[in-house]
Amino acid sequence: MADIFELFRKISKKEEPVGKPDYILAGLGNPGGQYAATRHNAGFMAVDRVCADLGTDCRRSRFSALCGRAEIGGHSVLIMKPQTYMNLSGNAVRDAAQYYSIPVSRIIVISDDVNLDLGRMRIRSGGSDGGQKGLYDIIYKLSDDAFPRIRIGVGKKPEGYDMKDWVLSRFTKSDCETMEPCLGACADAVRLIIEGKTDEAMGKYNGMRPHTD
Repeated sequence: MADIFELFRKISKKEEPVGKPDYILAGLGNPGGQYAATRHNAGFMAVDRVCADLGTDCRRSRFSALCGRAEIGGHSVLIMKPQTYMNLSGNAVRDAAQYYSIPVSRIIVISDDVNLDLGRMRIRSGGSDGGQKGLYDIIYKLSDDAFPRIRIGVGKKPEGYDMKDWVLSRFTKSDCETMEPCLGACADAVRLIIEGKTDEAMGKYNGMRPHTD
């Protein structure tokens, strides 16, 4: 009987890679149910979607983050959701990168972006934080900004809204439907980056609402 349950387990979930990961994929957000489905948690949502598409999860606690492992583009990837709140996201990413000796260029970060229309994607191979506090902290803690990042558009702040209130506001059902193609494209975008095809990923997804058909 135990063998049957083990077979079901293997069928329902892919085996995770073992050993040292080659890449880090970090989705940014705030921990806790009160922040679920808020605009600032688009990075968490994207990583959860990547995990679902790959048949894995991100639940093990390590490096002040919820972690998982997967193979993407032929490489072993440590998937992380820092649990330090957005402004201290760099702690978890730095600690994992130092522990596994992963170079900055092999760290991929997914975050929200209030400068992009809802459901848009923007991929960059490096550069400034663009006002995103989680990215700022990662750049500060790594002392380097030369890591690829995927920005998920969560909509520009309406006039009269405080920025903090806006990023902590929840997506509506209609918002989630608009976001779906973008979230669904994240696994493909990450794969292309890991395969060294960042320019292809940028050409395919930047400035457009991705389609996954």
